[in-house]
Amino acid sequence: MAASDVWLLSGPDLDQPQTTSELTAAFTERFADRCAVVRTDELLLGVRDGKLELLDLSGHTIPAPAVAYARLSTPRLSTDREVTLLCHLQSMGTVLLNPIDAVLACVNKFWQLQTLALADVPIPDTVTYIHAPFDRVLDTVPEPCVVKAVRGHRGQRVFLAPDAELLRDIGGSIDHHVPYLFQHYVRHSHGRDLRVIVVDGQTVTALVRTAANGSIKSNISSGGTPTICPGRYPEGEALAERATQVLGLGVAGVDLLFEDDGTFTVCEVNPNVAPWRATLPQVAPAIAAACAARINRRDQVVNAEVP
Repeated sequence: MAASDVWLLSGPDLDQPQTTSELTAAFTERFADRCAVVRTDELLLGVRDGKLELLDLSGHTIPAPAVAYARLSTPRLSTDREVTLLCHLQSMGTVLLNPIDAVLACVNKFWQLQTLALADVPIPDTVTYIHAPFDRVLDTVPEPCVVKAVRGHRGQRVFLAPDAELLRDIGGSIDHHVPYLFQHYVRHSHGRDLRVIVVDGQTVTALVRTAANGSIKSNISSGGTPTICPGRYPEGEALAERATQVLGLGVAGVDLLFEDDGTFTVCEVNPNVAPWRATLPQVAPAIAAACAARINRRDQVVNAEVP
């Protein structure tokens, strides 16, 4: 594997060929042969003579990139695997477009709520638990409420519960591998949200996603219909930029709920942006430009240090 300034790093669990193809094209156009598309299952991590090193599967040493944009499956993110790799790269001097702390803050949906709440970013009232029995938790949840696993994506393991009695009835059928969140139901936003894609603190594009068949889930992967609308909701875009800044993400997809007074509430922030295909022509070049900006800053620092 040749030395490269920029890596587009992806995990084997993230199967989004259209997104990967568009990002690869944008990175190649911007960096030519200075970039590489690297999968986590192609890498070995090592320590030799007291120094960290990267190797390919043949044991050949690979120079760490200057910048890496890592697209890793958030629900499956493991401290023993993906996080270890990110720590290794960062320790070798690689600048991560989405830093480790920012990614970790978003892995668990309640962790990001904690961070956003401390910064006074508007979020739905939420209850979760650690080891409390599921049926005892239900005595405290709002009715109706939106139920979602603390780890999940693409609208999976998310549903609207009209009351706690229903949750008691289905409690034995729910996968309890991870805890659940019970969130205030924003009725005015039922079946629709505003997805804002933010790169380096600036909105690149926005789209309203509308659910099919009256569902609460507006994710495009769940059959939602997107309407691209950058600039239509400037207050929402500003809130998305603020949420991204609070979490420290270089690239994020922020999902906002519509309140009946015209304001917005942050539903969740996603470090893994999977743009709808019509938005990729804007998003992919913006991500490549963000990587270029970091390389330029590095070069300026190096040049300033040269006597």
